[in-house]
Amino acid sequence: MSAVRGEILVAGSGGSGQALVMTAPISFWGGIDPKSGRVADVRHPQHGETIAGKVLFLPGTIGSSSASAVLLELVHAGCAPAAIVIHEPDAILLLGLIVAREMGWQTPVAVRLDKEGFETFRDHEVTVTAEGFAAVAVQV
Repeated sequence: MSAVRGEILVAGSGGSGQALVMTAPISFWGGIDPKSGRVADVRHPQHGETIAGKVLFLPGTIGSSSASAVLLELVHAGCAPAAIVIHEPDAILLLGLIVAREMGWQTPVAVRLDKEGFETFRDHEVTVTAEGFAAVAVQV
């Protein structure tokens, strides 16, 4: 078992699940089905995969001001990732988690890690635990 530390971007519940390492950035608006958590963008390498209940490793996002609403819908529908690990923080996307938390919904933690380490987690069960507001441990 190994662990790395990252920066907590949005505090939330720690989570465990199969790692889904995205190989390309994605737009949540039009790219993720908010009712199922499936990757709906037919051009994306992970088309058809589901982010629901997974530890989602994102190298980045393709911006849309609707990304936060899609993530909020995913949380409400119970189809959000167990945790979000992102290389390039997206304030608009993460706003969806902040709003969900303010509404009293249980939200996954979002953390920042360098994408160079993402491949280490591919095909593994991963646990992300929040330790205060400073760091997280991602364990394989």
